[in-house]
Amino acid sequence: MRREVSDTFRKSYPQLSVSPRLLLGPGPSNAHPRVLQALGMRQVGHLDPQFLEIMNRNQDLIRYVWQTDNRMCIPVSGTGSAAMEATFANLIEPGDKVLIGVMGYFGMRMVDMAERYGAEVVTIRKPWGESFSFEEISEAVISHKPVILGLVHAETSTGARQPLEGVGDLCRDNDTLLLVDTVTSMGGVPLFIDDWKIDAAYAGSQKCLSCPPGISPLTFGSRALDKINGRSGKVKNWYLDMSLLSSYWGKERSYHHTAPINMNYGFYEAMRLVVEEGLRERWERHQRNADLLVSELGKIGLEPYVKDEIRLPSLITVAVPEGVDAKKVTAALLNDYNIEIGNGLGELAGKVWRIGLMGFNSRPENVALVTTAMEKILNQSS
Repeated sequence: MRREVSDTFRKSYPQLSVSPRLLLGPGPSNAHPRVLQALGMRQVGHLDPQFLEIMNRNQDLIRYVWQTDNRMCIPVSGTGSAAMEATFANLIEPGDKVLIGVMGYFGMRMVDMAERYGAEVVTIRKPWGESFSFEEISEAVISHKPVILGLVHAETSTGARQPLEGVGDLCRDNDTLLLVDTVTSMGGVPLFIDDWKIDAAYAGSQKCLSCPPGISPLTFGSRALDKINGRSGKVKNWYLDMSLLSSYWGKERSYHHTAPINMNYGFYEAMRLVVEEGLRERWERHQRNADLLVSELGKIGLEPYVKDEIRLPSLITVAVPEGVDAKKVTAALLNDYNIEIGNGLGELAGKVWRIGLMGFNSRPENVALVTTAMEKILNQSS
């Protein structure tokens, strides 16, 4: 029987138009123009020889940016949270003791994910805006003897950096795997996967790599792969099961899922830009512009929230002056100047602004734009 098409839900919509925002918040950051150009290239099939070569190159590019020779280095088809979940899904078996350092929102997310996969979770905690000393981490690892230690290298909610030197050796001495969140540090903050003996790490594309969200680097070292290969049962997440994904990204090229072709194009160009600039030079640029931002903010009476020695150069938290409505300032920046910065999360809600200078956006002119706009808004409201 022929059915008539209903127009009940048919509406006329305008052509897509988006304001030209300057994204200086906690992410996403503005994608580099060359990355946007790469995203618009014509598609090929996900098993096309041309695409397979791009896959190979993307794996090599990850190894350079993370400074590792790990065999398992892939960009996961999903945002940074997908790569985050992949690490927990593959490494954790029910009953595994997992120690997590919570110093902000994303440490709390680690706890949530680990619990969902059946881990016995133990936490150590610091006030938001601080980081753990090596002694605090050492005492907890030696006391609890966890299977996995999870730490956030760059806590996006607070702008604090967790020092990792020596932690990998500590973990190996105690038969513990070191899992690290590098979402806001990869490509913008000094980070050495192999030298620091990090067993598993994940990141996102939309921060210091200046690529849109939707693809996320992930790496497992040999000790982590041994844990995965020795599992007594299947990984509880089919889509993120490394035993299946490794066959697609490895020599077999066995079909697993339809990879996001154009996101891999964009990721390739984003990582190529890191190589072109040089990793050390890129880290220095991020630090130089962060120092400039702190200096310029000081001239208008604003101070950083995190102390200098652990302050992230990619995401700077700024203390909100007493009597100032933080959300009104961020709203004015967005509405009047097309500039996005972030408000505080969780314990820091209303206490800080979060200003991201990541990847393509880490430039002196952006420092000048945001500080000038903030000065005008604060003067108008005083």
